[in-house]
Amino acid sequence: MEPSRVDYKERIIEIINELPASRLRMALDYVKDLKEEEVSVSIVIPVYNEEGILHSSIVDLRERLKGFDFSYEIIITENGSKDATIPIAEELSDRYSEVRYLNTSEPNYGKALRKGILDSKGEFVICDEIDICDTDFYFRALRELREDKCDMVIGSKALSGARDKRPFFRHLGTLTISFLLRKFLGFNGTDTHGLKAFRKDKLTEVVNSCLVDKDLFASELVIRAQKANLRVIEIPVEVIEKRPPTINLIRRVPNVLKNLIKLFILFKIKA
Repeated sequence: MEPSRVDYKERIIEIINELPASRLRMALDYVKDLKEEEVSVSIVIPVYNEEGILHSSIVDLRERLKGFDFSYEIIITENGSKDATIPIAEELSDRYSEVRYLNTSEPNYGKALRKGILDSKGEFVICDEIDICDTDFYFRALRELREDKCDMVIGSKALSGARDKRPFFRHLGTLTISFLLRKFLGFNGTDTHGLKAFRKDKLTEVVNSCLVDKDLFASELVIRAQKANLRVIEIPVEVIEKRPPTINLIRRVPNVLKNLIKLFILFKIKA
């Protein structure tokens, strides 16, 4: 009579229980290290008050990633949520081995994104948004990076061929910020915020050199990469809004302007 799956499971448990504690720890450390070595792509997703779409977005993203030929980790970087985002993120991390959860104590997009990038284990890092999760961008960006055509890929919502289906006011905000960055900081491109992919070894020093946080951290990251003569390219993306912004856009304006002035001083006056 063939042993059942239950018999095998019980035997495995017996073998584990018979191992000396030191050997068991060595085995667990080896498995952990092996798992980390296998990560090719780290997907970093900052979240704030996203209880409504966090679970479904991560589950859907995992399903769509099954067709890709790379190993990955999804890093949920929560930052100061007041709703049920934290327990949902913890539950996802406990349930799925490829999902990790990081926490920052304050609502700070840039700080959360920086933390996720620096804690990532992949050769390539993708910065995404929970209301986007664009696997088509993943495929196209990773192809450019793997073929060594660039060091960083920006998914632009304003480039020719892009389809920005968000409300007009949000699209206008993207155009306005990009104009100000080009006019005052020497930015060479059409978009800095949203989807990005890059080689971690090329961008780690740039990430560590960034001085502003919150909304303009992503912009400083792109501009510093350009000023460091890294190969930065843009590709058009399609963006569809799944839900209204979790932080009112008008409330973000003072902080954006403050950090814009700070970057102008850093890049233009002190330089």
